[in-house]
Amino acid sequence: MDQELLEKRKKTVYEFICDDLYTPMKAKEMAMVLQVDRQQREELRQVLSELVEEGKIELTEKGRYIKSSGHFLTGVFTGNGRGFGFVTVEGEEDDIFIPAENTRGAVHMDTVAVAVSPSQNGRRREGLILKVISHGLHQLVGTYQASKTYGFVLPDNRKFNQDIFVPIERSMGAVDGHKVVVELTSFGSEDKKPEGKVVEIIGHVNDPGTDIMSIVRGYDLPVEFSGKIMRQVENVAHEVSEADMSGRMDLRDVQMVTIDGEDSKDLDDAVSLTMDGDNYVLGVHIADVTNYVQEHSALDVEALKRGTSVYLVDRVIPMLPHKLSNGICSLNAGENRLALSCIMTINSKGKVIDHQIAETVVRIDRRMTYTAVKGILEEKDEALRQEYAPLVPMLEQMGELAALLRQKRMARGSIDFDFPETKIILDKEGNPLEIKPYDRNVATKLIEDFMLIANETVASDFFWRELPFVYRTHETPDEEKIHKLAILIHNFGYTIHLGNDEVHPKELQKLLGKIEGTDEEALISRLTLRSMKQAKYTVENTGHFGLAASCYCHFTSPIRRYPDLQIHRIIKETLRGRMNADRMKHYEKILPEVCKQSSQMERRAEEAERETDKLKKVQYMEQHIDEVYSGVISGVTAWGMYIELPNTIEGLVHVVNMTDDYYHYQEDSYELIGETTNRRYKLGQKVLVRAVGVDRLVRTIDFELAEEQQED
Repeated sequence: MDQELLEKRKKTVYEFICDDLYTPMKAKEMAMVLQVDRQQREELRQVLSELVEEGKIELTEKGRYIKSSGHFLTGVFTGNGRGFGFVTVEGEEDDIFIPAENTRGAVHMDTVAVAVSPSQNGRRREGLILKVISHGLHQLVGTYQASKTYGFVLPDNRKFNQDIFVPIERSMGAVDGHKVVVELTSFGSEDKKPEGKVVEIIGHVNDPGTDIMSIVRGYDLPVEFSGKIMRQVENVAHEVSEADMSGRMDLRDVQMVTIDGEDSKDLDDAVSLTMDGDNYVLGVHIADVTNYVQEHSALDVEALKRGTSVYLVDRVIPMLPHKLSNGICSLNAGENRLALSCIMTINSKGKVIDHQIAETVVRIDRRMTYTAVKGILEEKDEALRQEYAPLVPMLEQMGELAALLRQKRMARGSIDFDFPETKIILDKEGNPLEIKPYDRNVATKLIEDFMLIANETVASDFFWRELPFVYRTHETPDEEKIHKLAILIHNFGYTIHLGNDEVHPKELQKLLGKIEGTDEEALISRLTLRSMKQAKYTVENTGHFGLAASCYCHFTSPIRRYPDLQIHRIIKETLRGRMNADRMKHYEKILPEVCKQSSQMERRAEEAERETDKLKKVQYMEQHIDEVYSGVISGVTAWGMYIELPNTIEGLVHVVNMTDDYYHYQEDSYELIGETTNRRYKLGQKVLVRAVGVDRLVRTIDFELAEEQQED
């Protein structure tokens, strides 16, 4: 029976069983009522068997078929190294917990049918896997372990919690310690290991660069561009032609600068500022990448597939080839460049009172760095002020305007998480030499403020035009998570006001203001961030909670983010009067998938970036075993407490290693309490720890409390 016919039969039989006119029947009785002949009875048994496996019907003890009494859903299984997992159902807020004994052979990324038990006492729902519908993972990266006649691959992804058996003839000659890509040929079962074949040897675990390449391959990040794409790039002009500049607003005589990090090569945004009486006229000028990346071209298809550039600790995997992003699309000083400009008139209260979005030609006066701008504005460095003398008045006015915009944003409730990013310095072999926090400064904040106001202005403009668009949205946090946060911060003596079980962003902003400069600032900031939802790309404008903005989009980085590139196309078609009914239908059709793909690729990039950072932190601490550090308790669980060091490295003190007492976990106050000594360890508390070990495979760091700490 082919699949289409099978599905039709299943639908007919299921509707029959659900019909209240009929009492529960055995298969033979059903065959008679449905007038099924002998040849079709075997098909009926197959249909009934599949419906039972899918959890849609049940078989009673007396052998009769009835409509299922449970709650059955289809979703994607996320595994865990300890055997259990979770099923994520599209459109549902909370995942379904699957105990280890209920996974029924499902592995990470499988699409499964799951029976759900009703939640009790507000606890997470639990489920039972009924059937694996399809497999989501077909290749994995891992470490090869050789034997005489076979081998095993230990997956790097601990969510896939089984070793993969590899027959010797399918090992490609891999030896002990090789990092390999293994293709799954069998997913195994509850009592049989998965099997696979080695399809690529990345390198030996001790070879320089193998560690990062293993993460790159593990996340399936595309590194190389095809020959077709590179040939397309070769044909792109190296200079802006007169024809390209024709019909554009000419801003080449307007003083403007780029402000980026010292090592930045793809300069996709520039800023200008002039005064109109008491009003500021701020120009945010973004490289017109769409002029060189045509819709549906090989370049465009590849850019959408990648979704974003990925910034790993030792390399950048670009969305567009470097020859394009570092060449004609980079706003290099002294060169004619095509741009899309958002020019805003802003009054002395920081309000945008007028704006214009236009296709422009620009020529950058100077390429400036964050360090130089900080030196001019904050440190008043005389040598720098002389070097950049013609630009200093504009930069000072920019500093004034940025402060105004920030003040206005804060007044409406925008939440500003001021986390120190991690800066990891490597040697030529990729070994970590130093890890330190990389703080934002006056210059990075200035550019951030200008990009934010441009993004808001563009999003608002197109929202009111009622045209298809890509918005950057951020939903209100879940009520349950906010209540948990309220309980947590109460332990530190802070409160947040909840109105109608919702929280206004201003409340969280006030909280961050209260903790500024305190020992617990970094900790509570992270707890607040974890209580919030992730921002994403959507075609519906639902606002941005974190920024307290009614309209927001990503317009300012088309070199490294596909949504910005897509928005530029929509803007240009609108400016040129080409946004007719057919083009609107076209965008209404494609934009939901663009949003979905871009959001997924953003998550993938973030995870890969986080994993490379974790790996280098583990390698760094491996060189500092037995050294003592002062840190802050950043998390407390039943199995121990997480300690964060000033350089952003985090490790675990396991309760097994807390030998001075037996510690109980107090869930409501997030504390570990000694049974005999009543010694307490809670969030935000400063402690001394000693590094005792690392695990490169799972990328974890183990601490123990230093002896002087336990003697206090």
